[in-house]
Parts: sequence; structure tokens; C-alpha cells
Amino acid sequence: MGWGFMGLGWLIWIILLIVIIWGIVKIAGSTSRQNQLPPAEDDAIEILKKRYARGEISREQFEEMKKDLQS
Repeated sequence: MGWGFMGLGWLIWIILLIVIIWGIVKIAGSTSRQNQLPPAEDDAIEILKKRYARGEISREQFEEMKKDLQS
């Protein structure tokens, strides 16, 4: 009399411990991924300006491509 869940008490503690460990791992994993920023990508106009500055394209090509991108 008075034993209640004593026979399964150890099982409840193991499940609780697993849930706590899983939560800690989940939280630690999500914060480490948030700190990793994706590489910055230049927008198309910036890439076009760099290509023109390097002499890869002519002024006419630059103006035409710029107009296409802005429309």
C-alpha cells in the first residue's frame, strides 16, 4: 500500500532525462546555426559595375544590361 508508481519511477526519470538532454542539444544546435551568416551575394547591378570596371564589357553592353536589369 502506498507504492503508487514506484515500480515505474526509474523509467519516468530516464524519459525525463532524455527529454532534457534532447532539448539542450536542440537549443544549442539552433543557436549555432543562427550565428553562421550565409555568404553575402552581390546584387546583379553591382556585379555588372564590377565587370564594366574590369573592362570585361563595353559601355554599350553595360548600359544595355543595366537597363534590362532595372526594368
